[in-house]
Amino acid sequence: MSTLNLALEKISFLPPTRVTDDTSVLSLKNLVMEPLLRWNRGLAEPALLSSWTHADDGRRWRFTVRPGARFHDGRPFVAADVVSFVDGILGAVDTFGMKWSYARYLRNTRVWAPDDTTVEVVDPDPIADILDIFCEFYICRLDGDGQPVIGTGPYRVRTLRPGESATLERVRAGSGPDRIEVVADPSAEARLDRFKSGAVDVALNLERVDGRIEFDPRWRWGRCANTLSVMFYLNCSAGVFRSPDARLAANLAVDKDALIRDVFDGLAIPASTIVSPFHLGMADGALAPVPYAPDQARALLDGIGGGGRILLRTPTHMPERAPQISAHVAASLRDVGFTVDVETEHDRPEYARQVGAKRIGDLAIFDSSPQSTFRVLDDKVSSRSRAVWWQGYDDPQADDLIAAAGAAVSPGEREAAYARCLARLRANPPWLYLVHPVHVFAAAPAVGDVTIDPRGSLVIGHPGTA
Repeated sequence: MSTLNLALEKISFLPPTRVTDDTSVLSLKNLVMEPLLRWNRGLAEPALLSSWTHADDGRRWRFTVRPGARFHDGRPFVAADVVSFVDGILGAVDTFGMKWSYARYLRNTRVWAPDDTTVEVVDPDPIADILDIFCEFYICRLDGDGQPVIGTGPYRVRTLRPGESATLERVRAGSGPDRIEVVADPSAEARLDRFKSGAVDVALNLERVDGRIEFDPRWRWGRCANTLSVMFYLNCSAGVFRSPDARLAANLAVDKDALIRDVFDGLAIPASTIVSPFHLGMADGALAPVPYAPDQARALLDGIGGGGRILLRTPTHMPERAPQISAHVAASLRDVGFTVDVETEHDRPEYARQVGAKRIGDLAIFDSSPQSTFRVLDDKVSSRSRAVWWQGYDDPQADDLIAAAGAAVSPGEREAAYARCLARLRANPPWLYLVHPVHVFAAAPAVGDVTIDPRGSLVIGHPGTA
């Protein structure tokens, strides 16, 4: 029997209706559970739902349950499990106690199961974005101890000590080890030390080590740029950043290459719009980052009477290195003519609530995590939705493009429609775009086909087979 020893930042499966972008949790979920549909660089692929059709210009969708799908305790997975999950998540709240946006997305949608093998989704408006939403829904059931660990994936949980360790064993044929022993260590330095000592075969999230990583050639290193966007919300409702010229000036003022070099030790790539290169609408790769052009930034600010005094808000973490990033950005903005005051919030959940309540000063650092372009636009940009993370951005042209993308149904149409949205938001930015972090793992040379995907999640073998 082959065994893989794995070190993660944390060990948690979270409640069934808790959607997360945490890479440790996603790594475990992808081994033990399955999503309704599998996300693959912005596109949906079959998973627990094996096929789908649409009618009425995307207002009616019919999904088929994968034949033979079973939970680890032997019970068949049926369409009613999808309906139960959706009902549950519509009433659930996120980590910060805020109601999930899914209730808004699906407020007029009927999700029902006409039989055990069919899920139907009906909405008065086209709802092709149901594909994005279903990619985020991992299905599981509670075990006898109330832990959400009974999934349908290639591994089942044999033992679990939340926050400390877990043992997973293979229950479905495929590539990868027979057993995975997982240990949790919140310290990236400690995970790296465990790996170097030979106590574990693979260690994830090593980009969080303090200082620069020495990529010792004795070991195999993996790196992948992440879908996460590290950015600053700009207050588009009041103050200088109501002006599109001021927002563009802020983007032109920051040398992203220097930020990546000096703060991220090279472990990031520059952002060009509201989403990463892996999101829907970015396939052609035509959007270059806003260039570093401080003289152009100063000219734009001169044209609106100067930048004036602004308040920059930052937490101490989430995103990682938030104070250092904020210091770099504050210095860049001062260099082009702003007078910048910096305010630090030490309570991270409270900081999120303040941002949701539009208390961001003039700009506030944040991280945008959804892998769905639709979700980022609807939650954070659209002035028609005016959702919790919207900060006053009002661009009728962008809103029209967002609406057109929401009505597009075929994959090609959706890609092109979202590409137009993203190009517009590069030209008229609602945020100060910064970077997408690069995630790092280390693996022993003898370890087989192990990597991470753009979400930072561990992949053993090939996606969908683990």
